[in-house]
Amino acid sequence: MTRAIIFDVDGVLVHGIHHNPSHVRRWDVTLEADMGVEPARFTEEFIFDIFVKKVVTGQMSVIEALEKRLPALGYRGSPMVFLNYWLEHDSVLNQPLLDLIARLKARADIRLYIATNQEHVRATWLWSHLGLFRLFEDMFHSARVGVRKPDPAFF
Repeated sequence: MTRAIIFDVDGVLVHGIHHNPSHVRRWDVTLEADMGVEPARFTEEFIFDIFVKKVVTGQMSVIEALEKRLPALGYRGSPMVFLNYWLEHDSVLNQPLLDLIARLKARADIRLYIATNQEHVRATWLWSHLGLFRLFEDMFHSARVGVRKPDPAFF
């Protein structure tokens, strides 16, 4: 019998936001010094607003959303530069887990997938740039599906 195992990204495959505060790895600790954007404001005014409401579900591109909100947060540079900074800093792989997943991949009776709340650019970054395509058969991300987990429609 073939079984499927589905993994989440943030806090699982990638170190970052985690329900256990002792496991959190913040990507934005030097955001203000490096990019001039206060992390708390970015989280409140971008992430919890336009990003969660429109970008993660594929209704708006992340670049369009950054273009709309970054000037009010004090950032005057290119949204592409900002996005690259974000991707670079928020992509630390959980290598011990990925090593275990590689062992699972070698088994003929197991198929591996990702189910995650992601917008299209980061999903592609994770898949292609970070190489998750080497371990997983497919990634189902919220912008692709059109709804966020835990909405039953996602599943």
